[in-house]
Amino acid sequence: MIDMEVVLENLTKKFPARGRKSQGEVTAVNNFTFKAPDGKLIGLLGPSGCGKSTTLHLISGLLKPTSGRVFFGSDDVTSLAPEHRGIGLVFQNYALYPHLTVRQNILFPLQNLKGKDKLSRPQMEKAAQEAAQLVQIDGLMDRKPGELSGGQQQRVAIARALVKMPKVLLLDEPLSNLDARLRLQTREEIRRIQRQTGITTIFVTHDQEEAMSISDLIVVMKDGIVQQTGRPQEVYDSPVNLFVARFLGTPPINVFNGRVENSKLYIDNTEVMGEVMAKDQEVYVGIRPEGFLLEEEGPLGCQLRSVETMGRDESVVATHKEALSPAIRAIIGVKEELSLKEKQLQEGAEVRFSLIPRKVFLFNKETEERIYFQKGRTS
Repeated sequence: MIDMEVVLENLTKKFPARGRKSQGEVTAVNNFTFKAPDGKLIGLLGPSGCGKSTTLHLISGLLKPTSGRVFFGSDDVTSLAPEHRGIGLVFQNYALYPHLTVRQNILFPLQNLKGKDKLSRPQMEKAAQEAAQLVQIDGLMDRKPGELSGGQQQRVAIARALVKMPKVLLLDEPLSNLDARLRLQTREEIRRIQRQTGITTIFVTHDQEEAMSISDLIVVMKDGIVQQTGRPQEVYDSPVNLFVARFLGTPPINVFNGRVENSKLYIDNTEVMGEVMAKDQEVYVGIRPEGFLLEEEGPLGCQLRSVETMGRDESVVATHKEALSPAIRAIIGVKEELSLKEKQLQEGAEVRFSLIPRKVFLFNKETEERIYFQKGRTS
């Protein structure tokens, strides 16, 4: 098993501005500092254009940083060519050779090894067979890519990346071209393969559910800047700013205009929570969908729009004039859902909620940074 710590130090990448009207440079990655621990799966997560793929290409050596350093273990690889970094790279579009069989595609990286790394034909065949078995395509070795499904092609790409047992495995949006069922299956396979090999893996995605389900650590990015890093559940439970809170979670967090006054939290002049240890100020109030309790005497009144069934979850869809989105969603239990049905409430009827404090987050209206309001913590 190969373990390798990946360290990024103040990594910055700037590109020349495009177009006649553009001036100066565009900063795609801005002062990125992060340590990926040995043998872990790291999810680089953020919206399109946030710099996550650029970061991956800097790690791989496909791009050179404007400033900053990249280390694999104690080795500075910043100036090293990609082929000398000991990486495996899997792209979104698979990049398989259509005229070669699965076996030949997997063998290709081994056939280009030179010097002391060069393998004999039996050694190459053995390595290719082991890589194919690892991703469970050993029965497809004589087929060509055109004869395979999208999921099978992706497995071939992963096997080709793994066949040299790289120090670091880099995956750039590897599931984007798969349908929903295959995405779920393949992400589980990626996690299994990563655990089995112990290879440090960095996985780029814009899909927060994908990243949270298989990553040991996630790095949330916006505009080339790292917003927050940590274990997925920790980041979900304690976002540092409004962007992170909104980006993580399905259904997304509900955001209201509110204010703190005399240690009480108000939404639309209604006290919805007490013992709020923060300064008096206008705030954004973020409430996770699971942070609502449907109660007849609850302080937060909303107008019912509908009740949605999403598989195992029931959601109350409602509106409130201080909500930043047209609809708010509250996940409710079976008993609460039955209670609503018994009342036969119509659209526009009032539904009332109390709030679970640990599912409520406050954010500064100007900076959008988190305001901590638990006892003993003020800001």
